[in-house]
Amino acid sequence: MKILGMDSSGLVASVAIVEDEALVAEYTTNYKKTHSQTLLPMLDELRNMTELDLDTIDAIAIASGPGSFTGLRIGSATAKGLGLALGKPLVEVPTLEGLAWNLWGSERIVCPLMDARRNQVYAAAYEFLPEREGFALNTVIPRKPVDIGDLLAELTLLGRSVVFLGDGVPVYREAIREKCGVPCALAPAGSNRQRAASIASLGAVYYRQGKIVTAAEHRPEYLRKSQAEQESERRQCS
Repeated sequence: MKILGMDSSGLVASVAIVEDEALVAEYTTNYKKTHSQTLLPMLDELRNMTELDLDTIDAIAIASGPGSFTGLRIGSATAKGLGLALGKPLVEVPTLEGLAWNLWGSERIVCPLMDARRNQVYAAAYEFLPEREGFALNTVIPRKPVDIGDLLAELTLLGRSVVFLGDGVPVYREAIREKCGVPCALAPAGSNRQRAASIASLGAVYYRQGKIVTAAEHRPEYLRKSQAEQESERRQCS
């Protein structure tokens, strides 16, 4: 099985190919360029370096959200375009689940945080449960936009040690240190941001489970309305 993975849900842009249990190639950048400038050139470079025939992939795994509204739209449009052109299905992998997959097999609760501004984060909490020869990802706290203080209180009530990762960590590092009432750790640089390899790897799991959509069916999952939509609604109500 060959899965093309893509993630442009945050500051990171990442593209990867996973074939069976092997990571064939991954191209990841975390730099100040728009994903419309980087995503397709990165895919083209990956394709050239690995002599990849895109017709041979089984599916396209896309980080489906939450995240940056612009980044999600760019990733969604790219995945939909490729899916339609190649006649391949899409696997929608929630961004937070993809982040948690970076820490596959962790004994701690894994809590991905994405900065949602205004003292909020997009967050969830997961655990890895032993399953046959590996682990299954189990949701402990469903993904949602939440105040960082409320999230830390919820994690404290679980009474289990937690490892945090994601671009929300540097923003709320002090709050985590002050308000997290259970032992906690911060994931290191190699695993603390979005990776298309994780999207493709988890996408392969979901593909085997039949969790696919057509390119035409795919929609990003924003979890909340954009700032422009919120302001428009306030003007209409005033």
